[in-house]
Amino acid sequence: MKKTFVIPLLFFLATMIVLSGCISGGEKETIVIGSKPFNEQYILAHMIALLLEEEGYDVDVKEGLGGTLVNYEALKKGQIHMYVEYTGTAYNVILKLPPLEKWDPNIVYEKSKEELLKRDGVLVAVKLGFRDDYAIAVKKSFADEKGISKISELEEYASKMTLGTDPEFASRPDGLPQIKKVYGFTFEDVKQMEPTLMYEAIKNDQVDAITAYTTDARVDLFNLKILEDDKGALPPYDAIIIVTKEFADKHPEVMEVLKKLENKIDTDTMRKLNYKYDVEKKDAREIAREFLIEQGLIKG
Repeated sequence: MKKTFVIPLLFFLATMIVLSGCISGGEKETIVIGSKPFNEQYILAHMIALLLEEEGYDVDVKEGLGGTLVNYEALKKGQIHMYVEYTGTAYNVILKLPPLEKWDPNIVYEKSKEELLKRDGVLVAVKLGFRDDYAIAVKKSFADEKGISKISELEEYASKMTLGTDPEFASRPDGLPQIKKVYGFTFEDVKQMEPTLMYEAIKNDQVDAITAYTTDARVDLFNLKILEDDKGALPPYDAIIIVTKEFADKHPEVMEVLKKLENKIDTDTMRKLNYKYDVEKKDAREIAREFLIEQGLIKG
């Protein structure tokens, strides 16, 4: 997943000191779950916690602990036991592996899984089933009128379209330059702006397309259509739960509980869950609880 966060050093050190007391001490081990500071991370962390609590485990959710590297370092040091990561982030940010000519989700998943284990003794416990990717989105009315469902089908129209995008995507090598390289077309104009403003801009016809996140609740709220990246120009960000091998070997029964979430959440479902958090202002734990009950994974 693309979202990155800069955590001041003093805050990071203070966080690590606090965490160091969370796992040790006491006869019964508390399972500590980390999360990054945004909607779906909160929901998923509580989903994991509720599943484990149903089986009698003591759980502590560190909601919004920090960005990718804060959570990953805490995991390696045993200061948290697990958190939700994304394959594209593992591949690009944690492992710093070379980009692929064409992004294949299976290759990114398998290579990330292999290298995480080899380098740091970190296991992929569960693949949740959804991806939180960068994507090109247009109004549903435009897509229906033109019969468009794929990025490649924009080629006929792009030269007369304005794209709204966040500054990072506009310049990063695996962003807009990659779209141009792989699909062979450019937009008439590109307007860089804050992500929140992109949605207002397309709503008000100030731009014709935007770069959205596939699990962003605003896709549905603003009646947009995500176009399929049919030529694999953009990195895939499959959601995964990661743990250390040491923890997995010590707690095989916990691993079995986590497996209940294997491929249980598709991208549309995650977007709807995020909608409940962002738009309906529901509590993350309650959203997680409702989903697990609906799926028959915990009792009502």
